[in-house]
Amino acid sequence: MARQEDGSYVVSTHREITDVLNDPCLSSDVRNLSGPMPSDEAPSSFIHMDPPEHDRLRRTAMRHFGPPHTPGLVNGLEAFVTATVGGLVDGFADRERIDVVDDFAFPLPLSITCHVLGVPREDEPRFHRWVHDIMDSVDYDPATDPKEKRDKGVRAREDLRRRLGELVAQRDGRPGQGLLARLADYEGPDGRMSDADIVATAKLLLVAGHETTANLIANGMLTLLRHPQVLRRLRGEPELVVPLVEELLRYEPPVHIIPWRAAYSDIAVAGTVIPKGSQIMLMLAAGSRDPRRFRDPDRFDPDRRDNAHLGFGSGTHLCFGAPLARREAQIALGELVRRLDHPGLVADPPPYRRSPVLRGPIHLDIEQGAGT
Repeated sequence: MARQEDGSYVVSTHREITDVLNDPCLSSDVRNLSGPMPSDEAPSSFIHMDPPEHDRLRRTAMRHFGPPHTPGLVNGLEAFVTATVGGLVDGFADRERIDVVDDFAFPLPLSITCHVLGVPREDEPRFHRWVHDIMDSVDYDPATDPKEKRDKGVRAREDLRRRLGELVAQRDGRPGQGLLARLADYEGPDGRMSDADIVATAKLLLVAGHETTANLIANGMLTLLRHPQVLRRLRGEPELVVPLVEELLRYEPPVHIIPWRAAYSDIAVAGTVIPKGSQIMLMLAAGSRDPRRFRDPDRFDPDRRDNAHLGFGSGTHLCFGAPLARREAQIALGELVRRLDHPGLVADPPPYRRSPVLRGPIHLDIEQGAGT
């Protein structure tokens, strides 16, 4: 752990990151920081909230999104995911050059999330455009990027919020398919989610969930092309994809940093007292390559045992979409490896996004007939 000049603290070892993520004295609410942060707005989705409000909203969402109350959700989506993957691969199977990001990794999770939410099919093109503009504006740099890029992201966020609100209002009290309808019509032990909370949860799945899954798939294909012996092995051993995705989450995770947590009170981490209100940055990717926790950590090894990676975080805020993201990546990578004709990288390294938080290529161009 290291204290920075601005008074923040960086935690980069596996044990200490895990301790911090499971420490009830740490806050995810920006308002508990003593210093300024880029935004002073109230938290919108529950990943930026603390218990008990975080727990109430997460429990309600999870009743409709996974075990124990909806244990068959991911398995029930398998046919749809497989068909969607197959349709995308069909679209470029005969092309010599493919951008794995634009042609596959970006549209796939968004189509699946729209299906999970119950977004009408006719709305999907708009949702794809809005999420693209939002993600394009995430790394906005006023020194180099045109103001139009930021403005498009602002408009897309508002358009997405407004349309989700309309869909929630249309479904309120009416039976329907999809998470939006189920949340709008659900009165559970914790009460009904407000319309604003339903919209915030849907936005979380669409934007944050989409970006991480897209990066996981793109990083996975890039890693396989850099390790042709593993790619060849996966063709002959399709079941290898399950531990392979877990190793990807350790070796090349889609989220490298949790940029902040706030201390409710003075806390001790690795023998250092961190004052109340301090910003704590958690280096997840570094923790997942900690040599004190993982043997030969810089080697990509799908046979690795005891793979306690930090790819989905830990503790109260463990990624609640993780089971679906895992299965999407497993099906996507398995089908790409099976159906692409000797793919090879056009450029290595590919161009990456500038974000220090999210790790993934902006484009991943490959040529069929050029590689393994």
